[in-house]
Amino acid sequence: MRAVAQRVRSCTIHVSDECVGEMGPGLLALVGVARGDEPSDAEQLASKLVHLRLFEDAQGRMNRSLIEAGGTLGIVSQFTLLGDCRKGRRPSYADAAPPEEAERLIELLLAQARGLEVPVTTGRFRAQMSVELTNEGPVTVLLDTRKVF
Repeated sequence: MRAVAQRVRSCTIHVSDECVGEMGPGLLALVGVARGDEPSDAEQLASKLVHLRLFEDAQGRMNRSLIEAGGTLGIVSQFTLLGDCRKGRRPSYADAAPPEEAERLIELLLAQARGLEVPVTTGRFRAQMSVELTNEGPVTVLLDTRKVF
């Protein structure tokens, strides 16, 4: 699983005119599921997202986790993170998991994160979404359970 995680001040997720997700301060993760990803990838990513020390402590150092900061975790499925742009002008999505497999692992990721006792918000799987966020810092990190980078 691959994620782009951003520390946010706020975020809203819309499908058409309907607000399907909303959060205040926390971490927004755009998540792509790769072919061959397993439940252990979802468990690993959930733990990493809630325990990463990306929030400032009293001295202004990024030394607190999402749990310690009392923030919300937003998770939005985004298969385009698996796009391979190394050749030509059109990305190849051959490495992205089939929708049924990806949805199952995204749901597991959501359940794992909720089990770690953080508030979780999300978008709608396979929907055309509009994600509006205010990046805080800005702080943005890349994560990959296969440790590609």
